[in-house]
Amino acid sequence: MRRKENQSSTFASCDFSYICFMNYIESLQKRYSVKKFDPSKRVPAETLRNILEAGKLSASSLGLQPYKILVIESEEMLRKLIPAFHNPSQISTCSHLIVIVSKKAVDGSYVDGYFRHISEVREIPVENLNLFRKNIESYTENNIEVHLWAEKQAYIVLGNLMFAAALEKVDTCPMEGFKAEILEEILGMDPEKEKVAVTLAIGYRSEEDHFQHMKKVRKPDEKLFKFL
Repeated sequence: MRRKENQSSTFASCDFSYICFMNYIESLQKRYSVKKFDPSKRVPAETLRNILEAGKLSASSLGLQPYKILVIESEEMLRKLIPAFHNPSQISTCSHLIVIVSKKAVDGSYVDGYFRHISEVREIPVENLNLFRKNIESYTENNIEVHLWAEKQAYIVLGNLMFAAALEKVDTCPMEGFKAEILEEILGMDPEKEKVAVTLAIGYRSEEDHFQHMKKVRKPDEKLFKFL
């Protein structure tokens, strides 16, 4: 009798795993880069919070998170940002715009704050982290392309945000087609210390966006994957 119960439990676990797998594959199949959102539909606050939490939990090299995430939600600010984009269709109809800003340098004060935070969260003396700190300082002080490294970290966040949004049945469009100097001026950024890495419009697709009916085109497995 016990063996049958164990078997049932195993099968139930397998069924659950299969359902979860199909749910996220189906969500990614339905995802596409929306060209026009429905301006009458807003992403609920709780749903937005879940998506942002996924971005917060993104992997980050050395754990430094050399970026910040701006969430543009006011209609007034969204309108102001329209001239900064080469294609205004998404920005003028989306519910929210997420702007991922990457650092151009990681200085000592930023590293200090990082280690104070580790010490507080993990409840360990900051002195115990000296070896880890030396490794980080060695990298950030000797890497002349920290800005490129930071930008790569921002794109990891972008992937997590898009994946989470797809699971939440929220549509997205990642956008690099913007005039950085206009965007940075409107957002009050310091171009000497930071830059807009990428933006992500989110909302719900418009029925008028005919791209949603097109088949997804991706490389076939034999051209994309190579097993060694």
